[in-house]
Amino acid sequence: MKKYKFTNNLGLKIMALVFAALLWLIVVNVDDPVETATFRNVPVTMQNVQLVTNDGHTYRVLDDTESVSVIVKAKRSVLAKITVSNIVANADMAEMQFETLVPITPTIPGYEGKYTAEAVPGNLKVKVEKRILRTLPLTVSVSGTPRDGHVIGEITTNPDKVQVRGSESLVNSIDKAVAKVDVSGISKTGVLPAELEYYDSSGNVVGRSQLTDNIGEEGVTVNVTVLDTKNLALNFNVTGTPEDGYVFSGLTCEPEKIQVCGTKEALAEISSLDITDDALDITGTTGKFEKTVDILPYLPEGIELVDETANNIIVTVKIEQIDARTIELPVESIRVDNLKDNLLISYESETEIEMQFKGPQDVLKKLDMEDAVSIDMKNHTKPGKYDVQVSVTLPDDIKNEVKLTKRPVIKVTVTEKEEQTEPSEPKEEQ
Repeated sequence: MKKYKFTNNLGLKIMALVFAALLWLIVVNVDDPVETATFRNVPVTMQNVQLVTNDGHTYRVLDDTESVSVIVKAKRSVLAKITVSNIVANADMAEMQFETLVPITPTIPGYEGKYTAEAVPGNLKVKVEKRILRTLPLTVSVSGTPRDGHVIGEITTNPDKVQVRGSESLVNSIDKAVAKVDVSGISKTGVLPAELEYYDSSGNVVGRSQLTDNIGEEGVTVNVTVLDTKNLALNFNVTGTPEDGYVFSGLTCEPEKIQVCGTKEALAEISSLDITDDALDITGTTGKFEKTVDILPYLPEGIELVDETANNIIVTVKIEQIDARTIELPVESIRVDNLKDNLLISYESETEIEMQFKGPQDVLKKLDMEDAVSIDMKNHTKPGKYDVQVSVTLPDDIKNEVKLTKRPVIKVTVTEKEEQTEPSEPKEEQ
């Protein structure tokens, strides 16, 4: 048998080996190619910060560079396993350049030698400043609405102030410290957690990430007092006497009731608010007049207005001649007779009409104008503006005793009704 020699056709064997290696490389790269991926919002970790902070200084990160994007180049199979949490971006203060730029070095522990990585931006921008401390009072910002029938009373924060440390420019930019609390649906006095926020003089939020404070893990809480509410009628007494020949005939007030708040015990002791002194002095008066009365001095201890600005009440006092009575009636209560079906009527700015009657005082007190006042539109059959006299029908049993001395004229506007067009039926397709 002829002995086989390895060196036979050595050149062809070497070429075959090289070709096989190249083919393997091609197959591997086609099957698992090298690719590039960008991982965003990778937090930057500071190193050797004591080089800045040991001498009473601190640093402030500028231009939102405390998080960066990292571009990673690796085989597809490696990239598939990498997430943002795998990437570490370090900024070493020992390598700071120009006292403001700190190079960022991204690494991926556990994948050494299998990737290249680059941070964008490549430098952390910082500003080295003096570290200062400020003590700020805490104010409260309330959002939400308590349960119906309740209002928020006194609110205090715990603690009542906060100590803030940080770079001089950042700390000095703080205008106020606010405890934000949500009172939605609450009905009892208690303690609620609050969110601490800092604001500058323009009302913009000052981020807390580069600041430290003395709040601790317990955070800020707010003591919220919840009060019950109640509607109270207003009772006004008049003092003095009007001019001879005149008499006090009544009064009205706007609003007729006020909403107050307090504890259940305090509210249980009051059902109305009496204004009993000389707030309404009618001495020497001869006609109707209005007066604004501040009711705050009359509120009992422990009772407050829900709306602190609703303390001024407009009181209308009616002073009339003896054996006379003036009745005011809303225009909406006037009966309209003989208006054509195709017309509409509206009233100008007047909201009430005023009618003056004379007669025995005991009879005048019984006057009831319900469905007794009307206007007749039979002579106004076209659109336009008209002055129409108001008619008053008195009951038969008193019409001979009572006389209408002032019959009002009311301004009305007559318009045509808009024609309602019926929708046309769709045409059938031929």
